[in-house]
Amino acid sequence: MERVDVVYALIFDEIEAKMLMVKNIKHDDWTMPGGMVEAGEVLSEAVVREVKEETGLTIEPEGLLAVNEAFMEKYNHHAIFFTFEAMVVGGDIAIQDTETIADTAWVSIDEADKRMPYHEAGIRSLLERAVPYAFQGVEK
Repeated sequence: MERVDVVYALIFDEIEAKMLMVKNIKHDDWTMPGGMVEAGEVLSEAVVREVKEETGLTIEPEGLLAVNEAFMEKYNHHAIFFTFEAMVVGGDIAIQDTETIADTAWVSIDEADKRMPYHEAGIRSLLERAVPYAFQGVEK
């Protein structure tokens, strides 16, 4: 199996109490914005790039919320998923990667939990346990 790293951004608007999700064309499902880390790319750079491609927004990654692992036999991948908390620092919603993303939506945490049942403890639990993320000893 090939090892792949995947990053996601949990972008939560505290005022509206909603988080941003994207609809993936390939699997016809909703996820947080994110995708595969490219060779030589730092995790925090990858999440910024992926969010920009999928939503048009510029983000600042904050704490690391979760690390998950799965064997995806269908793709022959051993995947490590890194979920970052992120804050929007610029841009407007405008999907750049129209080949893989069909839509974006701001949804409540309850709605996000319904759309992403693989987070057993729910999205709220992710927001409650952020930990610092460091690259080469420097906290991001």
